[in-house]
Amino acid sequence: MSSGPLDGSAAPQLPDPPSRRRRRPKPPPTAYNRSSGSSIDLPAGHGAHVFPIGSSTGFVGEAFSMDSLEFMRWAAIQYDDDRFVLVVLFTLMGSQKPGGLIEATHEDVAQHLRYSRSHVSRAINVLEADGVLRRQQKGVYQLNPAASLRGGLREPEKGAKRRSRANVGDRVEQLDLLREIMDDPDAPEAFRAMAAPGAKLEVREGTDGEGKATS
Repeated sequence: MSSGPLDGSAAPQLPDPPSRRRRRPKPPPTAYNRSSGSSIDLPAGHGAHVFPIGSSTGFVGEAFSMDSLEFMRWAAIQYDDDRFVLVVLFTLMGSQKPGGLIEATHEDVAQHLRYSRSHVSRAINVLEADGVLRRQQKGVYQLNPAASLRGGLREPEKGAKRRSRANVGDRVEQLDLLREIMDDPDAPEAFRAMAAPGAKLEVREGTDGEGKATS
């Protein structure tokens, strides 16, 4: 009968007992972790181009816009002494269709805000004079795409040729919109000035740079 070391160093090592901790079940799929990919079979000799379409399900209400930080800071000062203009501006920013178009009359905006039509008309006139907004036709306005722009896919105008092959509309390109404005002889001068490359936003005269009226 052989004997081993008394300290047990040569004793066989037993495996650790299994953990009694319960594994947490994986959370159910949500809009943030659900796989949205799908596979398609392409014919031989064909390829596919994948690109984001400027939409998301992560924002409240899903739709969103791209906004200039400099413009938002400027607007906060520019309209500090006339904050109803800011209310109308935010309403218009949240009412854009792809391409920055807003299909709404003064009466529509007034009903949404529960203000008089005359108050809304005055605010829209201020935004137009500052180059933030322009009227394209009755009931159709466009926010300056250098300031605020909703992306996504837009339908081309009637009779216009689609730029995309897919039958899903045309992708909004901000630089294309800005070039169109600079080439449009009917675009208001203030609107063109804000859309110009390297545009500088100046606070209107009559404020001290902090939004307070000067004497």
